[in-house]
Amino acid sequence: MFLLVNSLLFVLYLDLTFVSGLNLPARPTKGEVWPKPQLQVSYQKSYLVNPQTFTFHAVAENCKLLERAFDRYLEIINKSMISSETYGYSEQDDDMYEANKEFVGYLDSLNVLLMEPCNHITVPAHTMEEHYILNITTETSNSILSASTIWGILRGLETFSQLLYSTDREMLKINCTTIVDYPRFPHRGLMVDTSRHFIPVGKILKTLDAMSYNKLNVFHWHLTDDDSFPYQSTKYPNLSKMGAYTKSHVYSQSDVKTIIRFAAERGIRVIAEFDTPGHSISWGKAMPELLTTCYTNGVPNGRYGPIDPTKNSTYSFFENFFDEVAEVFPDQYLHLGADEVLPFCWKSNPNIKKFMKEHNIESYKELENYYIQKILNISHNLTKKPILWEDAFTNSVNLTSSTTVQIWKDLKIIGGWKRTADKVTKAGLPILLSACWYLDRLESGGDWRKFYNCEPLSFIGNDQQKALVLGGEACMWTEVVNQYNIESRVWPRASAVAEKLWSAENADTYWNAAKRLEEHACRMNKRGIEAQPPNGAGFCI
Repeated sequence: MFLLVNSLLFVLYLDLTFVSGLNLPARPTKGEVWPKPQLQVSYQKSYLVNPQTFTFHAVAENCKLLERAFDRYLEIINKSMISSETYGYSEQDDDMYEANKEFVGYLDSLNVLLMEPCNHITVPAHTMEEHYILNITTETSNSILSASTIWGILRGLETFSQLLYSTDREMLKINCTTIVDYPRFPHRGLMVDTSRHFIPVGKILKTLDAMSYNKLNVFHWHLTDDDSFPYQSTKYPNLSKMGAYTKSHVYSQSDVKTIIRFAAERGIRVIAEFDTPGHSISWGKAMPELLTTCYTNGVPNGRYGPIDPTKNSTYSFFENFFDEVAEVFPDQYLHLGADEVLPFCWKSNPNIKKFMKEHNIESYKELENYYIQKILNISHNLTKKPILWEDAFTNSVNLTSSTTVQIWKDLKIIGGWKRTADKVTKAGLPILLSACWYLDRLESGGDWRKFYNCEPLSFIGNDQQKALVLGGEACMWTEVVNQYNIESRVWPRASAVAEKLWSAENADTYWNAAKRLEEHACRMNKRGIEAQPPNGAGFCI
């Protein structure tokens, strides 16, 4: 009875630990995959892999994207090896290891079968196919990674690299394994705000690398906001010249191309966001005529509010500006923002009031609707699929089914994000979920668990509604984040989101996931990503 009571108390302690946010050490797994594959069967038999001599072999289609992926993953595999000094390895141990009945031999190469041509591909699309099959058999020559598309191959290469783990000698080990894998949701994103604090190009490239290690496939680039305008426009160069923090805090056209190309090679789409009519003060540094002049007692007070929706010149500007954006950013989607439109300045401006009266616009929500309809028409004319923050929907803007709504609010008193998801999908609109994945909301310790606890399909709704969930995004707003802490703030917390969007529902328990995440965080550290420890005390080797 005494032992039983103590066992029950220990189990209760484990549960309370997760609930209270306290951390227990989690012993890392060896060669476990993150995010968890859809189907995996592992065997006791294993190979040794020498990173110095290992190669990939394309058995059918080949292309530049594939060749560069091979080079990249050979370098990653080399970084996985630990020197013999760490373990105190001696060559005398070799015979004992090779005599082990589980030892199959040495895996010198992996066959890679890409079934569709990829030379014509430049960037991934929202319809990208990411299925792959990886089979590490006891017959060396039969070990193969296969996929119909280059994007599936990229995901499979990442999985293969994660299956390798260090041994007590200067080699890596991999267990014989069969994996059939594919994502649960097509849109698995990370949003990064580069307006509140400028994030240098090199740090964005590291973020894209880390995204690929977690099978995230959308980089949502929140380029501009009230604070700064770092995008260097070719048509309107003064926007960044006067709206950026300094002339050094800008993304040139060359920078943007570098980021898009780097992302594409990792199977990551880049979706640009230019948020209007609110969050647009930085636009007015160069073009104050775009903004609404604020009044006090009928006199301009020197302040500016949201974009002025009453001027024809406003829409002429945006037609030209978004025409450029559509050329620079090739993705089919364009994020138009439309969140937190505060009408105080509109209310104070006599010209706005006069316009509303002349056009029978009775409320400021209707005025917002008037503006957003104009911007949506510009987007549609450019054959871009628009994304808007949920505010547009909740403010009763008329949206067509081609508009995606990104849900970010989680007000519990009115039912939280689940109520919004039900309403939006009931209206026939596709959604992206971010409400429970705001990375700027910090809690002590390993708060990845709160992100892992969010189930995107847990709202009330029928099958047709839930089919409209495209996926979701973790969001890193940068009021208190810059180039020096963004990596540790994002990783491995965003890894929890990545698994919820890739893996099957309830794919793993907290405790098992904690052990896999412990290994994965150390894995990212080896690859140069400054991921913070996800759990309690421990160490990486």
